[in-house]
Amino acid sequence: MLASLFPLGFSHYLVGGLLIGAGIGLLFLATGRIGGASSVFTTSWSLASDRPYFQRDEFVRSRSWRLLYALGMVLGATVVAAASGATTATAIPCCQLLLGGLVAGIGARLGSGCTSGHGVCGMASLNPASFIAVATFLATAILTANALAWLGVR
Repeated sequence: MLASLFPLGFSHYLVGGLLIGAGIGLLFLATGRIGGASSVFTTSWSLASDRPYFQRDEFVRSRSWRLLYALGMVLGATVVAAASGATTATAIPCCQLLLGGLVAGIGARLGSGCTSGHGVCGMASLNPASFIAVATFLATAILTANALAWLGVR
């Protein structure tokens, strides 16, 4: 049963989940801050946009630690890829990746957070809104994957 669900094994998912949980927990214990990725994205825009939404005090004031957090995510992924000898890249065209990122970013703003903020941090703190958000994320993903499979999109 597990082999059919995880044809490449599940240990790397387990280790990744434990590392994410430990990192988020350490961030919260050390600083009292919640480490969601969509707020990192929004804070990054405060460097590039003069629009009042992005220049709010909460984004400008937290810019330095959030950018370090983003750098840590990129460097962590780079170290893991280098250590594992991963040489794969996606075959998905850049325009589809950009469109997917745009849709996910808009969804994160509409949902007041992303999967990491709600799924890892919000659920761990027993936030009812996060449970609803994660259920919505999962239902939408399942419906979308099945609709695309039905349409023959791979």
